[in-house]
Amino acid sequence: MKKYILVFGIIVLCSAFTTYSYYPIDGYAHTGIKRLKRLELIKSGEIQDGTKLPAGAYKSYLDIKLNLLPKRNDSVHCFLKVNEPFQKEISHLFRGLDKSYSLAVLDISDINHVRYAQRNETTGYQPGSVGKIAVLLGLFDQLAKIYPDDFEKRLDLLRSKSVKAGVWGLTDEHTVPIYNIETKKLVKRQVVASDVFTLFEWADHMMSVSNNGAASILWREVLLMQAFGDKYPVLTEEEAMTYFKTTPKKEITDIGNNVVNLPLRDLGITHDEWRLGSFFTRGANTYVGDKGGSIGTTIGLMKFLVQLEQGNAIDFKSSLEMKRLMYMTDRRIRYAQSPALKEAAVYFKSGSLYKCDRSNGQACGKYMGNVSNFMNSVAIVEHPDNCNYIVVLMTNVLQKNSATDHMMLAASIDKIIKN
Repeated sequence: MKKYILVFGIIVLCSAFTTYSYYPIDGYAHTGIKRLKRLELIKSGEIQDGTKLPAGAYKSYLDIKLNLLPKRNDSVHCFLKVNEPFQKEISHLFRGLDKSYSLAVLDISDINHVRYAQRNETTGYQPGSVGKIAVLLGLFDQLAKIYPDDFEKRLDLLRSKSVKAGVWGLTDEHTVPIYNIETKKLVKRQVVASDVFTLFEWADHMMSVSNNGAASILWREVLLMQAFGDKYPVLTEEEAMTYFKTTPKKEITDIGNNVVNLPLRDLGITHDEWRLGSFFTRGANTYVGDKGGSIGTTIGLMKFLVQLEQGNAIDFKSSLEMKRLMYMTDRRIRYAQSPALKEAAVYFKSGSLYKCDRSNGQACGKYMGNVSNFMNSVAIVEHPDNCNYIVVLMTNVLQKNSATDHMMLAASIDKIIKN
């Protein structure tokens, strides 16, 4: 979740992410996310900078659908019953591998005859940036509480409410794309305390480039929504700062923990299946503490993705908007980078966290931790031929960059499902 470097010590703990982009290319008018306007111009040929988008990245935001909507009233457990022939094929992929690999995969190509398989599905992993999906869920949960009967007002708030980064956005070395519509210039740089973006843009920075600062800022706003309720839309920066400076830190910590975890519990995801315990940047710790630790399992994340596809993650429109925010429209990495998925639409989140102990003489490096080496991928894959499925893959293979493993497993799983 956070990045720690003990300069004079021997332990190194790092989280690392690679740039990739989400949300449908034609979503600028719908969201106000400026970088999408640039992608529109690239697609039309007005801007030519050599950017090549995957074939599966051209869906309109109106084309994105929820695959399990007709099964909205079915219990999530109905989908998570192991199909023995399918399980046998999936298990064969992991023959000879240890318990450092966990998987949940659901074939929803025929929603009346789904196929499910799993491996070490209850093993807990540090979720890394995959945990940012819980912040997204918390955001839409609070929006629904502020405007329970008007989804358009929820979208208006996302588009119109601009907030400053402050210290919450600091200590993340990863850049965000800043596009000037008038000059048509794109700049990528780190978030600074004076940066101001809309809630939609902070959400996009959190999901599309996995910026830790954006995640902490958005989580802060979700916390403030809970604290101020229907007064939040007109909340000023000064009022927010007064709240953080005058409210006991324990109270703020409890609220912050609840706003991202209780929506998971509402979906039947247990404390041990998925939880967040700390913000994504050190700057946030000025005002809010850590609580309960963070953990993720493939079964917990699968429960969320199934209910997202059912339209039950808050409500139908919220589920659809969250799925749009997960849609990849630029460079793909790890699991999603598999050539087998080139033509497919991929809704994706990846995260990694590694820890090194250099005192024992063992090799260790970026994505190659020798104490822990978490790499996680969640994906909804939609092929043009209606071959659709959901995958959650979590690994902790020491001293090895597992990105290639994820990519190779993606091809193998895709082949099994297509056959």
